[in-house]
Amino acid sequence: MKSIGEVAARFGLPTHVLRHWEAEGLLSPARVGDRRRYADEDVQRVAAILVSKEAGFGLADIRAMLAARTAPERTEVIARHREELLARIARAQAALEMLEGDCPHDDIMTCPHFRGLLAEVTA
Repeated sequence: MKSIGEVAARFGLPTHVLRHWEAEGLLSPARVGDRRRYADEDVQRVAAILVSKEAGFGLADIRAMLAARTAPERTEVIARHREELLARIARAQAALEMLEGDCPHDDIMTCPHFRGLLAEVTA
């Protein structure tokens, strides 16, 4: 069993983050008196939360994914997130396209490349 400080240090997190995740229903470490004690499965859950956050999941979706009792329930959460992620990727790709190449036009609104990007957005 590990203390909150040990778990926080292991992942480079402030302890208040672990407390917040507990308040959000993502963690439920054992209590010994008034101290939180983290078992190996709690530490694995912290790692799962961090991996999920890195993938762009919000806390509500992480909670739903970790609480899912069946693969179809979990798949529904993941599929929804996948669609949101694809939309973000498309927006990021459009931003990269806007930045690529040297536009010789003084007024960007007269640039055919930029106007093409605008046409895609307004279509």
